[in-house]
Amino acid sequence: MTYIINIPSRSRAQEAGLPRESGADDMLARALAERLARHGIHYGWVIVAVTFLTSLTTAGAMGLPGALIIPLSKEFGWDVAEISSAIAIRLVLFGLMAPIAAALIETYGIRRVVIAAIGFIISGLLLALTMTQLWHLVVLWGVVIGIGTGMTALVLGAIIATRWFVARRGLVVGMLTASSATGQLVFLPLAAKLVDHVGWRYALLPTIGALGVVAVLIVLFMRDRPSDVGLAAFGEAPSAAKASPPPAPGFGWAFVVLREAMPNPTFWVLAGTFFICGLSTNGLIQSHFISLCADFGMPSVDAAETLAMMGLFDLVGTIGSGWLSDRYDCRALLSWYYGLRGLSLLFLPYSTFTLYGLSMFAVFYGLDWIATVPPTVRLAAQGFGRERSGVVFGWIFASHQIGAATAAFGAGLTRSLANTYLPAFFFAGSMCLVAAGIVWLIRRPPVVAVPAAAPA
Repeated sequence: MTYIINIPSRSRAQEAGLPRESGADDMLARALAERLARHGIHYGWVIVAVTFLTSLTTAGAMGLPGALIIPLSKEFGWDVAEISSAIAIRLVLFGLMAPIAAALIETYGIRRVVIAAIGFIISGLLLALTMTQLWHLVVLWGVVIGIGTGMTALVLGAIIATRWFVARRGLVVGMLTASSATGQLVFLPLAAKLVDHVGWRYALLPTIGALGVVAVLIVLFMRDRPSDVGLAAFGEAPSAAKASPPPAPGFGWAFVVLREAMPNPTFWVLAGTFFICGLSTNGLIQSHFISLCADFGMPSVDAAETLAMMGLFDLVGTIGSGWLSDRYDCRALLSWYYGLRGLSLLFLPYSTFTLYGLSMFAVFYGLDWIATVPPTVRLAAQGFGRERSGVVFGWIFASHQIGAATAAFGAGLTRSLANTYLPAFFFAGSMCLVAAGIVWLIRRPPVVAVPAAAPA
């Protein structure tokens, strides 16, 4: 398959509403798109690769606190509940920024918003190297990094998939979702080793360096829409290439879309199940798994490597989920995912925290760590339309992070008051079984008849 590059002249591009040429980076992107098109490769896959690395590294910053709870507690004397309060704030902002980030992307473009987000994250990490008070942790790790990571939340992948792909959209959502979840886990083993050998401050440096590299890639290769490089979306006819639409009316649009979505029962079912998704993933396993294992005598490095194993299985499971969501009933997929996750969480306390027991948990839990995202994105698109699905999913993702914050603080409080995490894990597992049932309240999407092809 080959792709036709239709690059308008400077004046025609401006009349059509395309972005103004800004320098060598725009010329590089267009030249690369043209070269790839000659070999039958759509530039959208370059966008996917850059977004994959962006999500991987920004999510790595999200996962670092899981390796820092114990060393911060030892150095500063903060208890688990106090540290968890900062994590909870970060998770809430990570979610609440998602719909606002979607509106900002529509207004200012992907590249500007992502570069600003990376600037927030790097600033928060660098300043965290000098923190000495609990309020420093809350402001830097809770607020600054929460805002920065929220601007590159899962809604970014949903927007990329919707804008750049008509065919293979579910697969792309699965890939980008997997990168976000995996990034929260793959940085942990390195961080845990650095914490043990040279201190927690050095554990932040690899993530800071990776973010700097990604910022350069964003500047050079990221573009907002296929029309910016003279292409139609992947899977559309070349004649479908068109000028970029006018900017959306600011972040207030996010609240307009929310008001329109709220009367729809599908919105509340997706938001409720995604609340449970956050309750049983980011806020619980990502934040407290290493500390839970330490309570049962497992070294932090071994626990972090178990999390990394989950990340590898999640990469397979979430990409596979994207492939499945293009072909099967997404309600059935969600029911299976939540059910299996709930059973694995209920099994965890009985794993005896041996290599064999935790390996079984890592496989079953890792395969659906965040496999719920592709079918949830697809159901949101089916229920609310292509143009609004990004912002609607942003609000659904906000519910996810409120659930994550609830688990992060609640599990930390349980550990401080009862000296055990186990009630939090039993509760999360039970709620997953509830989610497996209520997804069937979503009405089956109507089957759209495909008209017969016209004669050539």
